[in-house]
Amino acid sequence: MPETVLNIAWLPGDGIGREVTGAALGVLNVVAEATGLDVQWHEHPVGGAGYDACGQPLPDSTLSACHAADAVLLGAVGGPAWDGVANEKRPEAGLLALRRALGAFANLRPVAVPAPLVEASPLRPERVAGTDLLIVRELTGGLYFGEPRLLAGTAPERVGRNTMVYSEREIARVAHVAFQWAEKRKGRVTSVDKANVLEVSRLWRAVVSEIHAAHYPHVALDHLYVDNAAMQLVLRPQAFDVVLTENLFGDILSDLAATLPGSLGVLPSASIGGAVGLFEPVHGSAPDLAGRDIANPTAAILSVALLLDHTGHAAEAEALRRGVDAAFAAGLRTRDLGGTAGTSAFADAVAERALDLIPAP
Repeated sequence: MPETVLNIAWLPGDGIGREVTGAALGVLNVVAEATGLDVQWHEHPVGGAGYDACGQPLPDSTLSACHAADAVLLGAVGGPAWDGVANEKRPEAGLLALRRALGAFANLRPVAVPAPLVEASPLRPERVAGTDLLIVRELTGGLYFGEPRLLAGTAPERVGRNTMVYSEREIARVAHVAFQWAEKRKGRVTSVDKANVLEVSRLWRAVVSEIHAAHYPHVALDHLYVDNAAMQLVLRPQAFDVVLTENLFGDILSDLAATLPGSLGVLPSASIGGAVGLFEPVHGSAPDLAGRDIANPTAAILSVALLLDHTGHAAEAEALRRGVDAAFAAGLRTRDLGGTAGTSAFADAVAERALDLIPAP
């Protein structure tokens, strides 16, 4: 009998979310059976699916299930079908509410370029070879959550307003996450801000510097303005280890960095900080690809690997990652990477190789 139970709240979301996360759970099932891990997951609606089912992008029943789970696996939310609904009912509003409700204040986005994918990058191979960085993005503050916010008036006098607000406590807690990850990696943090023009960024830089001096003087720290950071991510991505930044800048920089391996379809993410972590691929719902068995499940599989790491199942996480690497090394590619493998076929290949790599009991 399995000795450990892992309870996952599965939120497929919209578009290709069901296909890629379903495929990832299939890979997990193969690995878990081989290692004796009892994985149980239960499906719950969120995003557009939540709105269609319950009139809310984050139904109460879904949120309750997430709080009761060991971890949450999310597909993606949104699509043109919900463009006309009120802002507070939009799929993305459900995602923001979920992150806040779970206390997931730190978003981890690892960006690596595996050797077999170097040629798939839009940059020259020598620019991206060896890239291995981690973006730590503050996730529950800044412009996306600040008040007041409004869209008011009538043409030609309409006004839009958003407010960027950060407290010292919000900055300090995500800075600790970044420095602690740097201790486990290459020992270097680059903090990104716009301190030359934004008061919020001046506070950000001051607090990060104070946390560094008081707790992590053995970790190297440098600061970059966000515009320069964007340029350097393209010019010399290998120079970065851990990149720490606020919500808006992190949203932009992480998507920029996600282009380095050639596809958003290969990059996972984890949103942590509360009792229950949220794990999701970084790509969108891609409704035009839904139901065609052509979406890349790699990011979802690697998000499950992050989930396993976070819940204390490092051996299973390593098996998933090595299975992905072996599939790429064997020349398997989905369409976004110039290949022909379908979603299910690629996931099956990863599962087969992961199974081969699990040590015999």
